[in-house]
Amino acid sequence: QVQLAESGGGLVQPGGSLRLSCAASGFTFSNYYMRWVRQAPGKGLEWLSTIYINGNTAYANSVKGRFTISRDNAKNTLYLQMNSLKSEDTAVYYCEKEGGLRGQGTQVTVSS
Repeated sequence: QVQLAESGGGLVQPGGSLRLSCAASGFTFSNYYMRWVRQAPGKGLEWLSTIYINGNTAYANSVKGRFTISRDNAKNTLYLQMNSLKSEDTAVYYCEKEGGLRGQGTQVTVSS
């Protein structure tokens, strides 16, 4: 069974950092590109970042320079390092597998 499980969310002050993880199972993780998306309260899904099979990455302008996507194929895990967090980063964060499968999400709240 193909599954994605995000973790690492929480409450952080503006300017702080968090590292999200996404544990993948049920498929050959290294064969697929993966991405992070988020959904803020009352808004639609927003694409944040993609990491390709060859390790190349792409970022939305809203997070470029602050967020870093990475993957550990040996651990079947996707990561999102988030620095310099802002209140507008408050959202539920999801990892997605190429083809659209999404995890259950992890809540990130940026507030003082």
